[in-house]
Amino acid sequence: MSQEYLLEMSGIEKAFPGVKALSDASLRVKSGEIHGLIGENGAGKSTLMKILLGDYTRDAGEIIYKGEKICFSSPRQAKEKGICMIPQEINMVSTADLAENVWLGREHQFATLGLINKAKRLEATRKLFKQLKIELDPKSLAVELSVAQLQLLALARAVSYEADIIIMDEPTSSLSESEVKGLFKIMEDLINQGKSIIFISHKLDEMFTICSHITILRDGYYISNHKTTEITKDELITKIAGREIKNLYPVRNHTLGKTVLEVKDLSQTGTFQNISFSVKEGEILSLYGLVGAGRSEIMCGVFGIDEIDGGEIRIEGKPIKIKSPKAAIRSGLAMVTEDRLSTGIIGNQSVLENVSLVNLYKICNKFKFVKNRQEREDVNRIVEELDVKIASLHQVMSSLSGGNQQKAILGKWLLTKPKILILDEPTRGIDVGSKAEIHKMIANLAEEGMAVIMISSELSEALGMSDRIVVIREGKITGEFAREELDSEIIINHAFGYID
Repeated sequence: MSQEYLLEMSGIEKAFPGVKALSDASLRVKSGEIHGLIGENGAGKSTLMKILLGDYTRDAGEIIYKGEKICFSSPRQAKEKGICMIPQEINMVSTADLAENVWLGREHQFATLGLINKAKRLEATRKLFKQLKIELDPKSLAVELSVAQLQLLALARAVSYEADIIIMDEPTSSLSESEVKGLFKIMEDLINQGKSIIFISHKLDEMFTICSHITILRDGYYISNHKTTEITKDELITKIAGREIKNLYPVRNHTLGKTVLEVKDLSQTGTFQNISFSVKEGEILSLYGLVGAGRSEIMCGVFGIDEIDGGEIRIEGKPIKIKSPKAAIRSGLAMVTEDRLSTGIIGNQSVLENVSLVNLYKICNKFKFVKNRQEREDVNRIVEELDVKIASLHQVMSSLSGGNQQKAILGKWLLTKPKILILDEPTRGIDVGSKAEIHKMIANLAEEGMAVIMISSELSEALGMSDRIVVIREGKITGEFAREELDSEIIINHAFGYID
């Protein structure tokens, strides 16, 4: 093995009952580089990282770290040896302060005769934050932090282990553009100090911006490794998918129908004010803005998840009061929420139970018992229509890839036969192949006459999919643009408030 690399993983294999997760997977990372790891959901990225960290035991292959063969027995051992991972979903002790969270499990470093010297721990945390140029108060509580600040706290905790390799799994999925730039600056400072970062993301533009090399996995196999300067975006997409993916955003040319939903002067104190928009049959309307602009909160108000203070909602011209999601569903609305793990699925239940959940009231007999045969037929039909890849309807939902989970969630709502479909970040954390499939499904639904409202933080997605874009900033509408008016620079200026 070459001394050029800090980490070398080669010939890694891993099988689970009935599934070969990895077959001859490899990864080589140099000191002082940001190395991208990319592949479709189910390609083996997470399994490879869990093997590196000691969560899983490999069936075959070799790992060399700092010139020595290693086989960690736990993530804790990996941390102690200088390899840390920041997961996509960050867990902190919300009621503890930032200093306690950074040093959790290592309090003995600040203890004398069994008593923790809190002042010494605070000073160590301040020094760490200063090193990383993180402007946070170590005495503040984790519950007070934004998603971006939690990312920085997790990064500080990783650095506190004096980690030489930091694995970052989809770190920008919930960050605004300015927050992403801030995170990238810290990452660059770390590699200038000789640290290495393994950057896992489905955002290709970010890969090309921040990574020096990219390793591609597909179906558990190592495909190739490239300098980012020596491969194009289209070439990368083809290698990721194993096929050429064209029309990431489907061409749509159809006539819009009547207005289905009208929202007028919708308000929620402290969150959004005087929101007015409408959407027609067959139309895709995007709400675009920075993370925290209030887009999701507006649609949660429309769908009855959150209470609104004022305004009017009309469906097909009739004013309605929506006090709960149940009322929204009965009025013809459906909503795919942003966080599929927390609010989209029940992970330990089957695909059958998840997909039929919101439609149960339609398939019960007069004694309120579920008609099991009809339930299976309905779920099986929608799973086949959306090409959700499952072993059986009884497969546990959490075991599906992100793309298949998202398709199953979409299927759950389509069973209710909605007039208006709300999609909050429908392709967040999903690989490029699944993203293209979901875009096509959304376009098909619109062409069939469904009204679609899409919330997206990806401007390219909003531009590529929308008939109209409404820009939201700080809870207010700053602009509305028809398809023929769509211009990325103008929309960004409205999102950031750079308008006259």
